[in-house]
Amino acid sequence: MYEEITAQAKQAVTEILQQAGLKKGDVFVVGCSSSTVAGQAFGTASSMDVAQAVFDGIYPELQSRGIYLAAQCCEHLNRAIVTENAVALKQNRDAVNAVPQPKAGGSFATITYRTMREPVVLEHIRADAGLDIGGVLIGMHLKEVAVPLTLTIKQIGEAHLTSARTRLKFIGGERAHYNDALK
Repeated sequence: MYEEITAQAKQAVTEILQQAGLKKGDVFVVGCSSSTVAGQAFGTASSMDVAQAVFDGIYPELQSRGIYLAAQCCEHLNRAIVTENAVALKQNRDAVNAVPQPKAGGSFATITYRTMREPVVLEHIRADAGLDIGGVLIGMHLKEVAVPLTLTIKQIGEAHLTSARTRLKFIGGERAHYNDALK
């Protein structure tokens, strides 16, 4: 079961990376309910094993491309973000004092915190793309303007997927010209 979850997570993140055009140093936010991946209601069956399987499919793919992972905590930590200190410095964000746990932050955020070299918890972030596993609402952590992505894979375990990349705002009206390379 865990191998299948890892393979599904890897497929999802690979498809997003192919579509999103992220580059080294960009930030990829993941919100993951291990409960919904396991087919249960939010917050009722937090599983470190399920979270580890999802993490194992996502993190190596991001790391190999030099893209930072930002793991969204659950509502008990106000959907705070676990990421590398380098992201906090790059985005001029102040860390907060919280250490995610399976029942207060979520299993995925806990695994991320325990794995990263210099983890920090932030209240806010501006990610370049993201994956929402189970409907945990990552939109608050994406840059403006979010563009939905269509994936061939629709679920990880029993959790549905929603994904997005971001793009620069188009401004200026009908006479404006745009750089097609930045869309």
